[in-house]
Amino acid sequence: MYLFAQETNPLQVLLIIGAIAFCVVFLVIFGVFVKFFRLWIQSVTTGAGIGILDLLGMTFRKVDPEVIVRAQIMAVKAGLSEVTSRSLEAHYLAGGRVNLVVQAMIAASKAKIVDLDYKLATAIDLAGRNVLEAVQTSVNPKVIDCPTPSKGRLTLDGVAKNGIQLKVKARVTVRANLRQLIGGATEETIIARVGEGIVSAIGSSETHGAVLENPDRISKTVLERRLDSQTAFEIVSIDIADIDVGDNIGARLQADQAEADTQVARAKAEGRRALAVAQEQENIAKIEAARAKVVEAEIEVPTAISEAIHSGKLGLMDYYRLKNIQADTEMRGAISKAGTNVA
Repeated sequence: MYLFAQETNPLQVLLIIGAIAFCVVFLVIFGVFVKFFRLWIQSVTTGAGIGILDLLGMTFRKVDPEVIVRAQIMAVKAGLSEVTSRSLEAHYLAGGRVNLVVQAMIAASKAKIVDLDYKLATAIDLAGRNVLEAVQTSVNPKVIDCPTPSKGRLTLDGVAKNGIQLKVKARVTVRANLRQLIGGATEETIIARVGEGIVSAIGSSETHGAVLENPDRISKTVLERRLDSQTAFEIVSIDIADIDVGDNIGARLQADQAEADTQVARAKAEGRRALAVAQEQENIAKIEAARAKVVEAEIEVPTAISEAIHSGKLGLMDYYRLKNIQADTEMRGAISKAGTNVA
């Protein structure tokens, strides 16, 4: 009984439970320390200011500690005091690319010609734009071919006032405008506006020779229109890479117009001819109708003569004289027709 009492001593049980709990807590702390030891050492040695508890909290918040630590180390080494681990976590949880934002801010800070703060950089990144590429384009301007060869069009075709076509290739040098990168138009808009401006400048020229003599007048005219308004880029320069003479569009249009006028005139003449033929056929029909009436009247003449003789209104000698007059008339007509044929 004594041994059993010793074995069931409450104090010993508490000591055993406490020892087990201590071991568990120690193992957990040791595991956490081992897991984050490398990141913690990097943070401490670089002055990033991220502790073990911060790293553990990132894990609970489903944030990748390694991404945050590396980004914070880059920011501290570059002297970006406005960047904190909390702000980096917030941007990470919003779906942003933390390392890209920090690299862009470092590049802008080193260049000293680009004004980029953390708020603007994160906004650009969350808008889906590559903020690092934008900073690089701001420092090192980008050259865009106009028109884009990959779109299947090799030249911009414009026609001067004298009707001569000019084929132009241009190169547009642009620099990224970080303040308008959010919501600003892209490269396609720049290419379309520059192409429209070049074609318009050629069309306003009196002759194609004037454009060939001074191709830079196209660039100056286009640049004066501020085509980079409301776009994500600032146009640095527009250079005419190549310009060739094309077809005589004015002469071709005049020839086409003359051919069209000829076709219209032929159609109208054919219409008038058809109308004349129709009228001729109508007159022939009227003549035949008149002849039919004459034949009908001639048929009634013998009957009328017979009735006149029977009624005594016409004598027999009168009838014979009438026939002689008719025969004489027919003979004279035959003689006149024969004289006409001989002549």
